[in-house]
Amino acid sequence: MVERRVNVGWAEGLHARPASIFVRAATAAGVPVTIAKEGGGPVNAASMLAVLSLGAKGGEEIVLASDAEGAEGALDRLAKLVAEGLEELPETV
Repeated sequence: MVERRVNVGWAEGLHARPASIFVRAATAAGVPVTIAKEGGGPVNAASMLAVLSLGAKGGEEIVLASDAEGAEGALDRLAKLVAEGLEELPETV
């Protein structure tokens, strides 16, 4: 299992638009990814409802994880997206 721990860079947390950006990136990653808050159970990172249900706030630490082959690069890209609070999907998601 590969994991990345990252603090949410969006001031409003993973709500509405930021969650939509993240879910599109997770879907495009090409590997199954889960997302969890510290102490919470993992949910499917490609599910908008699941990501919203986390209630992750700006600055909170989340854990991205995958056990798929090729997950290292995908998790690195997703972690960067979350940490930087990007407003658009980068070309290289």
